[in-house]
Amino acid sequence: MPVHLGPTFRHALASADRPLAGMWVCSGSPLVAELCAGSGLDWLLVDAEHSPNGLEAILAQLQAIHGYPVHTLVRPPVNDTVVIKQYLDLGVQNLLIPMINTVAEAQAAVAATRYPPAGVRGVGSALARAARWNRVPDYLASADETISVTVQIESTAAVAAVEDILAVEGVDAIFVGPSDLAASMGLLGQQEHAEVIAAVELCLHAAKAAGKPAGVNAFNPTTAQHYLDQGAAFVLVGADVALLARGSEALAARFVKPTNGASTASY
Repeated sequence: MPVHLGPTFRHALASADRPLAGMWVCSGSPLVAELCAGSGLDWLLVDAEHSPNGLEAILAQLQAIHGYPVHTLVRPPVNDTVVIKQYLDLGVQNLLIPMINTVAEAQAAVAATRYPPAGVRGVGSALARAARWNRVPDYLASADETISVTVQIESTAAVAAVEDILAVEGVDAIFVGPSDLAASMGLLGQQEHAEVIAAVELCLHAAKAAGKPAGVNAFNPTTAQHYLDQGAAFVLVGADVALLARGSEALAARFVKPTNGASTASY
């Protein structure tokens, strides 16, 4: 039976009449991923750069999220041809590639998602969920249309090269990471610093001038709204693990009453 893949994040951004709001999925849990998928948010980012996500875990989360009206991006740990090939074969349609600092790195990321002669992606569609084991008609010829590539701008070098990176064919969008950007600016942990915010704004404005969407990570609602006002087309506004951490801490603060300065919890 022929199978047809859904639209990519590139298509979602192009057709959206408002910015798209999403959250990180970092737990590695398919159950948590499904809970987040049903939240009403526009998109999820399943992260494997800073989270305990191997191939099997990513596959299980893709399967758990499938069927919910939400777009899923996956971030590999590194801009690597073999890793990207494996993610694509799992059925990842939307990639967020971290630490893109140069045009050459952006071109390499795109090439990893394209079959020859346009790129270097290995051919294994008959074995892969990407093509639903050759149930997607003409997958090899149309694979490019089933994949979107967003590259992450998160260093001073990347900001300096952002206009050229945006011009790379096959780069569908950029995503600014203020935490690593702040660190590269000598402002570790200060993503709300005025200089960091100005650098993010520079990227947002460059993307607008290039006619490509730009996103940004912003857990602070006021900062997120500022970036939306500056033209961000998509934002990450929370994370599963952060919500659980802060929520459980709030419960403890309310219900765990210390006695003489000692916790009443037993272990």
